[in-house]
Amino acid sequence: MEHTDVAVIGGGQSGLATAHALLRRGLRPVVLEASDRTAGSWPRYYDSLTLFSPARYSSLPGMLFPGADRDRYPHRDEVVAYLTAYADRLDADFRTGQHVTGVHRVRTGFEVELQGGGRLAPRAVVAASGTFGRPHRPVLPGLDGFTGTVLHAAHYRSPEPFTGQRIVVVGAGNSAVQIAAELARTATVTLASRNAVRFAAQRILGRDLHFWLGRTGLDIAPLGRLVRTPPTQLVIDDGHYRAALAAGGPDRRPMFIGADGAKLLWPDGTREEVDTILLATGYRPNLPYLAGLDGALDDSGHPRHREGIATGVPGLAFVGLEWQRSLSSNSLRGVGRDAAHVARHLAARPARS
Repeated sequence: MEHTDVAVIGGGQSGLATAHALLRRGLRPVVLEASDRTAGSWPRYYDSLTLFSPARYSSLPGMLFPGADRDRYPHRDEVVAYLTAYADRLDADFRTGQHVTGVHRVRTGFEVELQGGGRLAPRAVVAASGTFGRPHRPVLPGLDGFTGTVLHAAHYRSPEPFTGQRIVVVGAGNSAVQIAAELARTATVTLASRNAVRFAAQRILGRDLHFWLGRTGLDIAPLGRLVRTPPTQLVIDDGHYRAALAAGGPDRRPMFIGADGAKLLWPDGTREEVDTILLATGYRPNLPYLAGLDGALDDSGHPRHREGIATGVPGLAFVGLEWQRSLSSNSLRGVGRDAAHVARHLAARPARS
């Protein structure tokens, strides 16, 4: 069996930042990526996705996001190209097409099982597999009996296949609003949510919101320990999406209260036939390979950790969790800080073992 210092599970932004931090600490990571490229979930996001943070606030440690216009908002494909180039510059052992099926404790550390029968024996493991592989499908009234199409945003790419349809987008966050507004150009769309959509101005006093988050220290404030339930997401907007909702493209309604076949029942008593319900309802940590590792996950499949360090499994760590340590933890601009924290811990551990 092959032995190594650290196995990093996931080759997206979290895995890349972790590999960079481990190398700086003198550790040799093996990065295991299930897909065929080191860009994580980014190639699978919807076609029109753009970052809500400018290029100047979208870099991983050691390599600036490219381009002369530091204040532009990069497109999905720019992020994919950036992550691919970042991986090419790292002197790390990247292995694509490696799907991890299990992680187990052994005397010398861990045994990582791979689909197809391969095995790896690292002294430590960093779970950096993100959330895209585990779309969240909430319990909604009548959803299980709805006979139309139910689709999660993870499987949405572009509005063309939905032209002329009656669509209900469920959610109140950035992706929900952006996708609903895009679909509303060629379809009849309602944005339905339990809570009202809350907007945050993209620019304040001529500066991007992320400038003020950094200047005030809110971006890196160590609030992760205090956040048990992530707060309601704010939709970062330059005014475009607020105007679209005000104009009814999409219209905004409270959550439907039931379904009868392909018809949805609304709180005001109306029923209408709907072609597609699109769930822009977020994701959950995608960690099925840790299910057999006692103490790694709680009953809901969420990691047991303190600032990314597993509390019940020595040598196990996490990178890329929402609010892992701060507001910016699960972002290009912030994941490097969490990766450095985890790398410091793992680099110190062998001296104690």
